[in-house]
Amino acid sequence: MATIEITKDTLQDTIANNDIVIIDFWAPWCGPCKSFAPIYETVSEKYDDVVFAKVNTEDEQELAASFQIRSIPTLMIFREQITIFSQAGMLPESGLEEVIGKTKELDMDQVRKEVAEQQVKQQG
Repeated sequence: MATIEITKDTLQDTIANNDIVIIDFWAPWCGPCKSFAPIYETVSEKYDDVVFAKVNTEDEQELAASFQIRSIPTLMIFREQITIFSQAGMLPESGLEEVIGKTKELDMDQVRKEVAEQQVKQQG
C-alpha cells in the first residue's frame, strides 16, 4: 500500500476504520523529511495491513497543533485507535520495520488496561 494524505477531515475515519495507522508529520521545506520520505514509501509497500499516512504540517497546522507536533519529521502510530508510539526524527528502514513488528506484537488488551489505569490515576 502506498501512502495516503491525511487532513483534519479524514483523520478520525482513517484511525477508526483501520487497525494500524502510521502517520508521518512532515513539511515541504524540511530536509530530514525529504530524506525520510523514500524510506517511508518503501516500507509502506511491504505492509498491506498497515495504513501509511502523511500530514503536511504546513497545510494542516491545526492538526499538527492538536497532536503537539514540535519538530518534524514526527512519526505517530495508532493501533486500535490508541496512540502507541510517537517519536520525532527519521528512522532507518530497519528501525521503522522493527517498530512495525513490535506494534503488531502488542497485547492490545494489556494496553487498554494500562490506559484505563492511567486515566484513573489522573482523575483520582
